Amino acid sequence: MLDKPLLSLFALAALTPAAALLPWRPTPQRDSLFWLLLVVAVAGSALFAVRAFIGAWDSSLGLALWLSITTTLLFFALLCLLSREAWRLAPLLLPYLLLLGLLATVTASQQGQVRVGGLPEAWLLLHISAAVATYALATLAAVAGAAVFLQERRLKRKQVGGVSARLPSIAVGESLQYRLLLAAEVVLGADLLTGWALRYFAATPAMAIDHKTLLSVLAFLVILVLLWLQGRSGLRGRRAGRVVLLAYLLLTLAYPGVKFVTDVLLS
Repeated sequence: MLDKPLLSLFALAALTPAAALLPWRPTPQRDSLFWLLLVVAVAGSALFAVRAFIGAWDSSLGLALWLSITTTLLFFALLCLLSREAWRLAPLLLPYLLLLGLLATVTASQQGQVRVGGLPEAWLLLHISAAVATYALATLAAVAGAAVFLQERRLKRKQVGGVSARLPSIAVGESLQYRLLLAAEVVLGADLLTGWALRYFAATPAMAIDHKTLLSVLAFLVILVLLWLQGRSGLRGRRAGRVVLLAYLLLTLAYPGVKFVTDVLLS
């Protein structure tokens, strides 16, 4: 099998056409070209991501980022199948994932911590899957929130054209943001529970707080408050978008942020 840097370059090359072409097409649409480039992007990133489950898997930043990119692309594809307007998030989502892919490629040669022995494989896999799914759903929710923010600014300034004109409507963006955030909250709850279960199996104090746990709990509480406010008072628009971005920042610091510090800055 090719080494990690070469696989990462291959995955980045597969993601680039979708990120570079789909957001700027003269007539954006969900056609065969859209699906072809999206499938290529998913396949390329998945080739690197499967290294996490082959041989001596480690929790390096590069692997974590490509797992997140792959899962986000898969969820985005599913969202495009379920919603007629979700594909319009591509001008914001795909370039952002390309930036994450660049970071993953730069750090592809870094080695993370090896898998801890003695932990139940099923619980460990469930915990990792929940963490990756949470971050992917939160990424999509944050992108939908950013789309709402840009659409509101475009209407306020009476702008015509530009990236904002290619995004979903405010109503669709808010609906996507809320549903994705709700899904992220449920999966994040499962991630926290499985994490505490692993602490039990590892004979670690359940209430021991590290940076990842603290940031994850804070993100869970922020999302919970936002969902309550949206259901209770109808909080929408830019104010809701700012809270979504805050929750996403906390999750970013909790997952790739902690790995960046341990694998890159402290290595």
